[in-house]
Amino acid sequence: MNESIRLSKYLAGLLPCSRREAENYIEGGWVRVNGQVVEEPGFRVHPPLAVELAEGASAEDHKPATILLHQPSGYDLAAEGRPVSDLIVPANQVSNGSSDRHFVKRDLKGLESVMPLEPGASGLVIYTQAFAIGRKLTEDIARIEQEYLVEVAGELPGDGLKRLNHGLSWQGVALPPIKVSWQSETRLRFALKNPPPGLIADMCGQVGLRVLDIRRIRIGRLPMAGLPAGKWRYLLGHERF
Repeated sequence: MNESIRLSKYLAGLLPCSRREAENYIEGGWVRVNGQVVEEPGFRVHPPLAVELAEGASAEDHKPATILLHQPSGYDLAAEGRPVSDLIVPANQVSNGSSDRHFVKRDLKGLESVMPLEPGASGLVIYTQAFAIGRKLTEDIARIEQEYLVEVAGELPGDGLKRLNHGLSWQGVALPPIKVSWQSETRLRFALKNPPPGLIADMCGQVGLRVLDIRRIRIGRLPMAGLPAGKWRYLLGHERF
């Protein structure tokens, strides 16, 4: 019986190409072994076997992924200890026709959450492998505006909306001006920077409103438009926060 060898070594000799290029082909999801896609360079194979390279395959180094996800209501990944891979699967990907990326397992390695939602909230969340993007969002968090839709119950007093925009305090400190407006009879729109957990609910409570639901719909210049609950997409090359 032939001894097994690593798929990357086998592919490098078959094409031929360098071992690094072979690993990139495999981790890029471009290689089929006996009809099945294999994304692990260390996968052991027993030659001879049918190995196919997909049309348009690229041996370029992996580009770090940044993923935009619409976290559903009642699905708190952090609190429940669920891995993000529960939601970031091919079946949940939304394609807008502008991204040339296809999902590979490598896109889940080392994903970091930046600007996470407060417990109980839903909406737009960001996961990235890109150090530069993670650093920018962390360092600029106090300057990046976020937009929320907030379902409320109760009666707002005559000066309530004005006070929400400017005139309230948080933990004994006066709040800066915040953009708050009605979206519907029961829904408020908040546009503010780096809100700490509990701030929006506390603000609403100060004017006699009770928060029923909080959903983030924008981070900086990136809206959640086109992402249904539970769906995700890649950040496009031209998009900026």
